[in-house]
Amino acid sequence: MSVAEAMVDASPDGLLLVDQDGTVLSANRAMHELSGYAPDELIGQPVERLLPVEARLPHQELVRDYFSEPQARRMGPVRQFELLRKDHSLVTVDIALGQAQLMGRACAVVLVRDMTAYRQLQEQLEHEASHDALTGLGNRRLFSRVLAQRCASLGRELHPMALLVLDLDGFKLVNDSFGHVVGDALLVEVARCLRRTLRADDQLARLGGDEFAVLLTDIHSHADAARVAEKMLLALSAVHQVEGYDVMVGASIGIAFYPDDARDADNLLRYADFAAYQAKAAGRGGYVTYSSQVHTQVSDKLLLQGKLKKAMEQNLLSLHYQPQVDVHTGQVVGVEALLRWEDPELGMVAPGYVIAVAELSDLILPLGEWILDTACRQIAAWARCGRPVRVAINLSVHQLRHKDFPDRVRQVLQRHGVSAQWLEFEITESQAMPNHRFIEPQLHALAALGACIVLDGFGTGYASVAYLKQLPLHKLKIHRTFVENLVTDEVSAILVKFILMLAQALRLELVAGGVETDAQLSFLREHKCATCQGWLFSSAVPAAQIDSMLTEAHAW
Repeated sequence: MSVAEAMVDASPDGLLLVDQDGTVLSANRAMHELSGYAPDELIGQPVERLLPVEARLPHQELVRDYFSEPQARRMGPVRQFELLRKDHSLVTVDIALGQAQLMGRACAVVLVRDMTAYRQLQEQLEHEASHDALTGLGNRRLFSRVLAQRCASLGRELHPMALLVLDLDGFKLVNDSFGHVVGDALLVEVARCLRRTLRADDQLARLGGDEFAVLLTDIHSHADAARVAEKMLLALSAVHQVEGYDVMVGASIGIAFYPDDARDADNLLRYADFAAYQAKAAGRGGYVTYSSQVHTQVSDKLLLQGKLKKAMEQNLLSLHYQPQVDVHTGQVVGVEALLRWEDPELGMVAPGYVIAVAELSDLILPLGEWILDTACRQIAAWARCGRPVRVAINLSVHQLRHKDFPDRVRQVLQRHGVSAQWLEFEITESQAMPNHRFIEPQLHALAALGACIVLDGFGTGYASVAYLKQLPLHKLKIHRTFVENLVTDEVSAILVKFILMLAQALRLELVAGGVETDAQLSFLREHKCATCQGWLFSSAVPAAQIDSMLTEAHAW
């Protein structure tokens, strides 16, 4: 074998020498392996043997054209061909053409490259670009394309469709508590769970994070979409076995309809997002259908989020303090720190609304940290003046989801030189009960620092006595609705008496919030409630106004 022949045989690509009649004159080893034909089965045979039947006649014309006006052709993935192997299977190839002379005869040199691996890689890359690697579902890019195509194909038919955007409730807690491995496994399980509730033609995608989308193309009414939403919520409400853990997760769902709400993909997806946002704001675990009212409410909240972020950056927030009074001595024994924000355009924004908006975004953590830092700075200022007073701040369950929250508290206390005994943390019973698994160790860690733990809004969250004993509580705070009606409503009065006796039995201090009348104060004093708070004593005021209250007893 000559050097040239050895080089040809060593080529990884197939090589053919074909005369102007289309007869194969020579083939290298790679060509025999690619085609499955032995040398004596290929050489001397028409090159069309390597083509599917339907391509043979057109190819003969191409051969004649090539030899009449020979032109070199380079390889390129745009033009690919199907090569018929001996076993009748097809393999995708690309070819390059060149010219040669053999013993005075014009010949074509055909370089044949197997494109199977290239095509597989191309398909893999296309799949990865359009599908979620974790769940295998279509991603936002693919879903948006399918949605746009569907809206465009319907044209004037206006066949109804429903778009459901689903956002998981409590997923961040799973990640924070069990780690991202469990979180990822939960997302896979959620995808399976949702797929089982849907029909084969329904489009399911993971838009990103813990957000999923469903396109229902075969519905007859809005009620059809509502039933699907209810099925999904019910399926997700079950306990899921994930990586050896029993995990519970819920969802909030927003629904938008084509063509009633929007006739293009972008707005349809945006409106379903709006509705999902409102479903989460409404308490989670449910669904909301889009409407102009929902649009306005969500737009207002998103606008407020932007303004709140700007207010935090520009230091436009402040804390006011409402005194907590010993009803027997008239002394201020503590204060509750309450957020105040007066926007130049919106005026005074209700604190509860601000917190609710912050909890729906990433602002609750920096906001909570600012409140903690500001309160500790004020505790230090009062201590330097010889008038230390305990300051209560309200905790969001979102803060307690972070395992390092107690460490952050310790760092803030150290930064301001403040003892934890002057700090109270209030968490509402309605937040504590459904989240007790991760709240309990966090509260124990805060109590270990020396901080006082208060269960706020007691009487509204169905806390059991056994649960109260598990928590490191120092105080109970009666919900203001019981105090408000205790003089006029016999049931409220009985409940307040019961809570007072329960607190005494558990050796917990009791604080009554929302005290506004002398009659309420007399009732609470008579039944041995030591500490009260409310407008009867003072509204929440700037720290400077608390100074005078700390130095004297009042005849309340």
